[in-house]
Amino acid sequence: MSADSKVSTSNCCDNPLMSEGQQEKINEIRRLLGPLPEKLSIYCSDATISRYLRARNWNVKKATKMIKETLRWRSEYKPEAIRWDEIASEAETGKIYRSNYADKHGRTVLVMRPGCQNSKSVKGQIRYLVYCMENAVINLPRHQEEMDWLIDFKGCSLSNFSIKATRETAHVLQEHYPERLGVAILYNPPKFFEPFWTVVKPFLEPKTADKVKFVYSDDPKSMKIMDNLFDMDQLESTFGGKNKADFDINKYAERMREDDKKMPLFWVTGNASEVPHQPSVTTAASLDPAKLELDSDGSNEKVEKSSSYEGDAEENYPDDNLAAKSSSSSIAVAEVKVV
Repeated sequence: MSADSKVSTSNCCDNPLMSEGQQEKINEIRRLLGPLPEKLSIYCSDATISRYLRARNWNVKKATKMIKETLRWRSEYKPEAIRWDEIASEAETGKIYRSNYADKHGRTVLVMRPGCQNSKSVKGQIRYLVYCMENAVINLPRHQEEMDWLIDFKGCSLSNFSIKATRETAHVLQEHYPERLGVAILYNPPKFFEPFWTVVKPFLEPKTADKVKFVYSDDPKSMKIMDNLFDMDQLESTFGGKNKADFDINKYAERMREDDKKMPLFWVTGNASEVPHQPSVTTAASLDPAKLELDSDGSNEKVEKSSSYEGDAEENYPDDNLAAKSSSSSIAVAEVKVV
């Protein structure tokens, strides 16, 4: 199955299995959000609001606060406006890329190779991560909201990880892309990761931890996970598949530039035709990011300035201290901690 299909409208589709009570909560959040600029109105489809509700156990107040934080972030950070040429230098080593195949459920597949980290700019790393997430979303098929992450630990060492980048990665994925993870495959994780996972797992939501799968190439039982999820003829040999093609930055750049052309089409009213009862306005002036109220009860609490990835940051990778040893494994956990 090709993953390079026409632009998806999955972000704008309703769930036909939504219960009446769940739909009432979605409608309540719409009321609390009020009129929104066109792009943010399109973003707030029933499916999207449902994801935020699930991430907050269907608590309307908490989900509304979470959505408002994301709307403020999207209004300021403009993730849909990121284009390939802006982040191409971050992609050169193939540290994160979207595969040209989907899993057997039709889910987009992101390959992550932390051992190929090539940048010390936290701002650049996060910018590229957001670009990859946005690209994965527009390539999801209709009625599919989740994606797979294949994390290849080959070549990983303590020097590949940054505490700051790990923290910001966790923040972005958890707060702004909730319920996007279908499964995370940790392929041949090194020994130093295992004790860290034992400590971290109890702090994860059970449904999140259940999505994390450890797979070892020398363990036929765990490799069965790959066979059940993927067409082994398409899967890269790195993950036990039969596809021996290596990452080619030039070919990948061509694919991404084509995908960049899809992005404006995704954020037009035509793709939101299935979003009901959502009032919108034609100018962003009505949504002052600094004035987005967080509390769904109408209090005056404002959104605080979000995390520090807005500013550039150059940081040397730690390799010989206790903090570094904690963060060395945490990059993968940060990548799978979306709930």
